[in-house]
Amino acid sequence: MNTRTRMSAIVATLGLVGSLALATASADESRTPGSTAQVALTEVARAQNPTAGAAGPQDTVWIAERAGTVRVLDDDGLGEPVLDISDETTTDGERGLLGLAFDERFAHLYVSYTDLEGTSTVDEFAVQDGTVRENTRRTVLTQEQPESNHNGGAIAFGPDGHLYIALGDGGGGGDPQGNGQKLDTLLGKLLRIDPQGGDPYAIPEDNPFADDPDARGEIWAYGLRNPWRFSFDAASGDLLIGDVGQSDWEEIDWAPASSPGGENYGWSQMEGTHPFRGGTEPANHVPPIHEYDRTGLGCSVTGGYVYRGRAVPGLAGQYVYSDYCDGTLRSLEIEDGRVTAEHDLGVNGGEVVSFAQDGDGELYVLAIGGTVSRVDPA
Repeated sequence: MNTRTRMSAIVATLGLVGSLALATASADESRTPGSTAQVALTEVARAQNPTAGAAGPQDTVWIAERAGTVRVLDDDGLGEPVLDISDETTTDGERGLLGLAFDERFAHLYVSYTDLEGTSTVDEFAVQDGTVRENTRRTVLTQEQPESNHNGGAIAFGPDGHLYIALGDGGGGGDPQGNGQKLDTLLGKLLRIDPQGGDPYAIPEDNPFADDPDARGEIWAYGLRNPWRFSFDAASGDLLIGDVGQSDWEEIDWAPASSPGGENYGWSQMEGTHPFRGGTEPANHVPPIHEYDRTGLGCSVTGGYVYRGRAVPGLAGQYVYSDYCDGTLRSLEIEDGRVTAEHDLGVNGGEVVSFAQDGDGELYVLAIGGTVSRVDPA
């Protein structure tokens, strides 16, 4: 398969439809850009369609591969699979093994994937001495998916110790079921649960809809289309979400660590800051802190991390992200929920599908074609 055909097939498979431009309609023309950090990408390993990564025990980074395997990256490179659920995972459409996360003590590994019926599933495994104990496996949460796209799938533990789970709107163009704005479904949401607090989990009492009989108590935020990677700032605890747009606007959403939850990011009444197909902006709409349109080479935002490593001091505190089709690494300087500067970091990671952050705050860039690269000083 030639490169152009391969890229087209991957885009069609993942369905990460969006756009990237150097300018943004939400940009404040009065912003004074700071100096751009000088970075390079160092390839440290090659994986089979890597989709997610997480800091693991003993200074490792665990890498999820789309077909259903998990491998460990350490100083010696990428090892043999330490977990293989490929016989239980389907990869048609946007499906596959889409996320993984450890709890704070690395006592449990959580994996997010679509099963053979396409159902979004989060499973838990106990981990002992860095080894996955497969006989402890249990299913924490499931959500049926009406279509094969917009699964979301990212998972992460927040600073509060709870597990956050991102789910897309269920697929199909334009959110045909209106799931983004419905509070009686988990689709189109960011969830927050306590996986150790109940069977199979507990809903934290301070979740914004925990006491609402007309809403799902697991919901932390809503109005999301396909939240393709979210993260918490390791220093501030702020939440950042990259949400893939329908056809015109890609967006990055933000919430402070002090938020009680309940944010409505607008989909499908809004696409970024713009009414979608005649939609009406919800009164409680929380607009993105950054958006970009389709006038550039991009097609789908890939959310990243606020850089808190030491290798590139000039990048400290900036939110690093990319776009699946453009591949250029970019960063935002953010103060009090407002973007004060935007940077093109001048390096290209290929078909960037995800980022990973190690225990020291250093960043890794995952391309669906197989490269795992570290962000280093130039």
